[in-house]
Amino acid sequence: MRQIKREVKIGNLTIGGNHPIAVQTMLNVPVEDIAGNVAQAQRCEAAGCQILRVTCPTAEDAKCIEAVKNAVNIPIVADIHFDYRLALESIDQGADKIRLNPGNIGGEDRVKAVADACRARHVPIRIGVNGGSLEKELRQKYGGVTAQALVDSAMGHVALLNKFDFDDICISVKCSSVPLTMAAYRLLSERCDYPLHLGVTEAGTPSMGLVKSAMGIGGLLCLGIGDTLRVTLTADPVEEVYAAKDILKAAGLRKEGVNIISCPTCGRTKIDLIGLVNEVDRALKDCQKPITVAVMGCIVNGPGEAREADIGIAGGDGCGMLFEKGQQIAKLPYDELLPALLKRIQEL
Repeated sequence: MRQIKREVKIGNLTIGGNHPIAVQTMLNVPVEDIAGNVAQAQRCEAAGCQILRVTCPTAEDAKCIEAVKNAVNIPIVADIHFDYRLALESIDQGADKIRLNPGNIGGEDRVKAVADACRARHVPIRIGVNGGSLEKELRQKYGGVTAQALVDSAMGHVALLNKFDFDDICISVKCSSVPLTMAAYRLLSERCDYPLHLGVTEAGTPSMGLVKSAMGIGGLLCLGIGDTLRVTLTADPVEEVYAAKDILKAAGLRKEGVNIISCPTCGRTKIDLIGLVNEVDRALKDCQKPITVAVMGCIVNGPGEAREADIGIAGGDGCGMLFEKGQQIAKLPYDELLPALLKRIQEL
């Protein structure tokens, strides 16, 4: 059962409570290339991104935040490090949320300035704690990066913002280790009722990064933990969006979109099943119908094992069948299977 946290409003979206778990990503075009950032932001939104983060390393770069915000209809998060003035400038440029580590922007007067500006504009703050930037004293206290150290860091930053009457907060406690990340989020979820931003940071290549993210993020989601998420891949951010949506579907938390099931192939397979399932996946990437589609290699694994699928195709020797709920609808030549499947899905 999902752990219900307090609600936090980010622009036109609310996370926490019973609201659907929101998908995030971060733009990776050089920030000075405003046109490139706008184009990438629009592609991310079209792919299903619901919250978009933009870095702001200098005050001049805050122009990118304004340009992206004007180009899409989803909330924009400003990613801030070290200089509190960048947070203030980003708020002036229309950022809907600020991501920062309150402990690395200077003295308490600077934290207060950011808290005051965010409160005045109803802009929430995500406290972002990473294993790689954990405070030296906490590493020494716990003998390295531990779940307790990450949680202590996060709650220390919460206390600092609370000191200045700011409590519109969500939190992340990420590191590159899946077990450590999961342990930290489980502990943090027991300690507070702030909505949690899930992620496994520096997860790596699309293949390994997806495995780590599916284990870490998906495992936490199955425990009822999490209110928004970002899959971190060394790839185009659109791929992060698709991966996040797939993790939510696998965890049973997203009904929109096609769920593709397919067999692993074996010596009975007489068709190019691997090529066929990849074609089906590409063709249905942006289909939002909540259906299960089966792509099976032979009659044995066809309508029998995939009888729960809404619709599917199964290969034979140069031919195959189209079936629905385990019942054959048509027997077709191999090259007609995909067109027939897509046509029928359009009609559903």
